[in-house]
Amino acid sequence: MKKTQIKHINYLILFFPILFFLARPLEFGRDTEFFRGYSIPKPAIKIGLGVGLSDITIRSSSGMKIFLVDKDYKLLGQDEAEAQVKGHKEKLTEKFAVQISRARTKEEAEKAARGYQAKVEYKISVLPTAEGGPLGAWQLLVGDFLTRGDALHFISKLNKLGFKDVWIVRTELTEKDSRPFALLLDGRLIDLDGETVLYFIPSNSQSFLSYNDKAYRGIFIVSHTTEGIVLINILNVDDYLQGVVPCEMSSYDFGEIEAQKAQAIAARTYALKNIGKYKDLGFDLDDSPSSQVYKGLSAETAPSTRAVRETIGQVALFNKNLIDALYTSTCGGMTEDVENVFLGPALPYLRGVECVPEREEEWTLKTEKSLPPVIWNGLDLSKKIAALMALDIIPQQPDPACFRCPVDAEETSAWVRGLLAALGRKSAIPDLDKKSLSHAELASRLVGLLGWPERVKNLLLQSEADHVLKDFPEIKGQERNDLAYMIIAGVFPPLAKAGGAEPPVARAELGYILYKVLALHQPVFQQGIFKRVDKNRLVIVQDGLDKTYGLSPEAFLLRNLDDGSSFANRIDLEGGERANFILTGGQVRLLEVDYSSPSNILDKSSTLHRWQVRMSREELETRINQFYPLGRLIDIIPKARGVSKRVSELEIVGSEGSELVTGLKIRWVLGLRETSFVVDKEVDAKGGTSFFNFSGRGWGHGVGLCQVGAFRLAQTGHSYKDILKKYYQGITIDKVY
Repeated sequence: MKKTQIKHINYLILFFPILFFLARPLEFGRDTEFFRGYSIPKPAIKIGLGVGLSDITIRSSSGMKIFLVDKDYKLLGQDEAEAQVKGHKEKLTEKFAVQISRARTKEEAEKAARGYQAKVEYKISVLPTAEGGPLGAWQLLVGDFLTRGDALHFISKLNKLGFKDVWIVRTELTEKDSRPFALLLDGRLIDLDGETVLYFIPSNSQSFLSYNDKAYRGIFIVSHTTEGIVLINILNVDDYLQGVVPCEMSSYDFGEIEAQKAQAIAARTYALKNIGKYKDLGFDLDDSPSSQVYKGLSAETAPSTRAVRETIGQVALFNKNLIDALYTSTCGGMTEDVENVFLGPALPYLRGVECVPEREEEWTLKTEKSLPPVIWNGLDLSKKIAALMALDIIPQQPDPACFRCPVDAEETSAWVRGLLAALGRKSAIPDLDKKSLSHAELASRLVGLLGWPERVKNLLLQSEADHVLKDFPEIKGQERNDLAYMIIAGVFPPLAKAGGAEPPVARAELGYILYKVLALHQPVFQQGIFKRVDKNRLVIVQDGLDKTYGLSPEAFLLRNLDDGSSFANRIDLEGGERANFILTGGQVRLLEVDYSSPSNILDKSSTLHRWQVRMSREELETRINQFYPLGRLIDIIPKARGVSKRVSELEIVGSEGSELVTGLKIRWVLGLRETSFVVDKEVDAKGGTSFFNFSGRGWGHGVGLCQVGAFRLAQTGHSYKDILKKYYQGITIDKVY
């Protein structure tokens, strides 16, 4: 789902033997692996951050050691801040350096190099030159640079340092010198052959490495494979999970700790089960949805880290073996049997289950308080008026018809006092000496009381004022500017809608204006997720924390439906509903609950619980022919469905033949979010299909744990073990290290 950032896993049924450091088997122990003095607690894992790379820049927060590993370890750099690895997609035939000076003798050249070193920073090499001549037979060279452009960029830096007489020296490379990749360190180009491995190790345990502006725990390895240059991050499994869990289940949108713990255990089980998945490339898992989304230290959040640490070593087992802990974003109401999606063996713990609460709990809230529609200029202001009443800004009004009546000066003063008190401004406000105020007088009064003269002076253009008040030339002076600013700021309605500039101002209009002022200063409503009623008090989740509030017996209750909000004398709650509320004096005085879906499905809150996709025949035909050469698309026919009613077999009919597509390939071929769909066809004037309309549910592959469902279960008080055992049938939760 997008805004929530929860991503699904495209599961690949391909398992490799276990690969670990120095080809040793995985040990679920808590001892430590040492890399030249740097420790990684076991179990550790290798994560591929990129394959077929051509340019890798690695940085360190406080220094790193760089080792060349062949038959032995060779230290290439110590306390380095940055290094670049260049992959040669083609044979390298040349390299470049920048000559900064020449000298007649080697001794003169070396002395000059020492003098220049502090200014240049890069290592300066002293080499003989073949031509000799009056300039001298010894060169002072900086670099290696792989391209002439890199050398030119460096010359521009030298020019700023005062080096003027510098030029580029090109060197041809023999085939022997042209290796698969090279390390660029402090201006030195070190060619490496295909058997060489580079280790990048933080200089101390508090340091971290970074790549592509993301920070990572652990160490890096760069090696050459059949697929090109590979960058690998080696780290402890739980450190790895701290960079996975927030990417797979956003702790900002899905911060319930029990759901986060369930995700942590699922991700840990998946990781340990799939160690060695990419052994031919030298790592275990990659950092994409093909394995699990991993963004390193940069992605970590406090709730997800807590979930990982509080479940250290815990995994999901079936018959004492690690399960394939698949998970999906939004199952759409029911998960699917694994064999209907991935076409592998039936697994007893990956069966389709309904994504509904295990125990049905419901709470009923009642009130005698309500407010009929308050209509002003065609707008229903009842919710805004109720909010002002709940905040004690305006008094309770038994008859909504009174809001159509003019507001007098005494009442205006009292309401404005209420607004300023709500804003924390409790200075005395004298009663007005007039029976009523014009719009311009009210605007000037509010500008003064709110301390807005500087806004009017500096944020209003005279042409704006003349434009919005062009039909009211009788309004003049400062009042004209104050009123114009209030209209442009959205506090006052345009006067044409308000019925002109003259009094009387109606109570409804004054309520509208005061609400707008309040909303400009602070949020009117608090937001959260209703969890339960506990001893006649509301438990509402805010910022991942359970907060308990009393409910006023005279609170306004509102249902928020697709068509807007409406007042109600009772609302029934199941837990997990989005709620807006107003808290006054420690009690909820107004509660608005999202009633957009009456379904009992746990993931109904997801924006992708239900979806619609409309594709033209030509668009879909182009996509399908990338997979199967079927010619002109004629029809799409679901032939079989799984236990969750997902399409498990789909016949695609074209002018050049037909194809039976099965399992997860259906989703890939059609380019849909899920395989839980029905298809309707639009017919053109000639009787041919012009459009295919897909109506579907969910997002992901639909197998295993439903992440949005897990979040909803956690909201209603279920533990992480309850959640896991719901979606993975017959499992146990045990510690393996």
